[in-house]
Amino acid sequence: MKIFRALFVPLAAFFLFQSLPAQTRLTPHKISLKSGKVFNLNLPADYEITPAAEGLKRVRFFAKAPDGRIFVTDMYNLTDNKKGTVYILDDFDEKTGKFGKVVPYLTNLRNPNSAQFYTDADGQNWFYLAETDKLTRRRFTPGETKPSDLKPQTLATFPDYGLSYKYGGWHLTRTIAFAPNGKLYVAVGSSCNACDEKEEVRASVLEMNPDGSGRRIFAKGLRNAVGLKWRAGNLFASNQGSDHLGLNKPDETFYALKDGADYGWASCYQSNGKVYFDTTPPNDLKKPTKRLKNCDNVPASYGFFPSHSSALGFDYFDDATDDFIKNAFLVSLHGSTNKDIGHGYKIVVLRKGEKLQDFMNGFLQGSKVWGRPCDILRLSENAFLFTDDYSGVVYYVRRRK
Repeated sequence: MKIFRALFVPLAAFFLFQSLPAQTRLTPHKISLKSGKVFNLNLPADYEITPAAEGLKRVRFFAKAPDGRIFVTDMYNLTDNKKGTVYILDDFDEKTGKFGKVVPYLTNLRNPNSAQFYTDADGQNWFYLAETDKLTRRRFTPGETKPSDLKPQTLATFPDYGLSYKYGGWHLTRTIAFAPNGKLYVAVGSSCNACDEKEEVRASVLEMNPDGSGRRIFAKGLRNAVGLKWRAGNLFASNQGSDHLGLNKPDETFYALKDGADYGWASCYQSNGKVYFDTTPPNDLKKPTKRLKNCDNVPASYGFFPSHSSALGFDYFDDATDDFIKNAFLVSLHGSTNKDIGHGYKIVVLRKGEKLQDFMNGFLQGSKVWGRPCDILRLSENAFLFTDDYSGVVYYVRRRK
């Protein structure tokens, strides 16, 4: 019996160890920008990374046009402004990993965070743009470098007040996603850190038809669902947690959104994968919010990230030939505004029920910020683009053949 026990413990530990995902070793890759900045980012040795487009400002989310070109939004800076732009990233050279041209498509926009394309049943292509105060669409002609449709349709308007960092800031981004069946989804963030909202549209994801009709709330209780994409048959969202619960909670969350679900904000939060009722009043309130009486029906997340790491854009790599990212999400963790917390500033590999693994880090080195990853767009099984809205750079990453 003593021999059996002596053998059993190491064997059990061995099989437990074998069941855990192995962390791929990350190695330094030198980055040299036209601005003169030189630094290292750490990613797997068999990948290469190239600054594909530089000289942008607060470059945010991608959209692929029906003609194959890549469009990207640029919010200009962190203020509420009308200096935003949508750019066309054109003439991509796969050998060098760089775009030959960056062309302004639309300018003088109010915080353009997200754009999308849609082709209707009649074959008409449409360009959709989400700004802080409205969602518009206009007809799109393949190959155009400026809009040929000068009379955009306003499909929805959104509340746009609340710019006060005294109350935890506000959320001026709007994000668009289309489902395979043509339904349109728009994420609208909260007006505050934690409060009882005046408008039902806040802290929600809306569903509507491509022409804006049939609008309804698809999911609610999401403080700020910035990342939003249909992948693998589900509408996935990355969501940012409240700021008044300390340095190590709540989780930043990642959901496969369910129709009609309430994800709990501002009454509930998640920590280490478990949902809790929030009994701690935020600084701007004398008592907790009253939206929910308990958290019994609040779903736990599909995945989660360290507190205040600011999960943003992502994409799914179901057909990758690299086992490290195959059937997994790559998610941008934009990074905590408070550098002393230090969470985020990386791109991570997410699989449901598994421990997070770093795919790329080094954007924060000590107290020095070299970048803040924002969106990810998969180009092929082992290649993708990502935006850095801190340095105004679009990067191209691919696995060496």
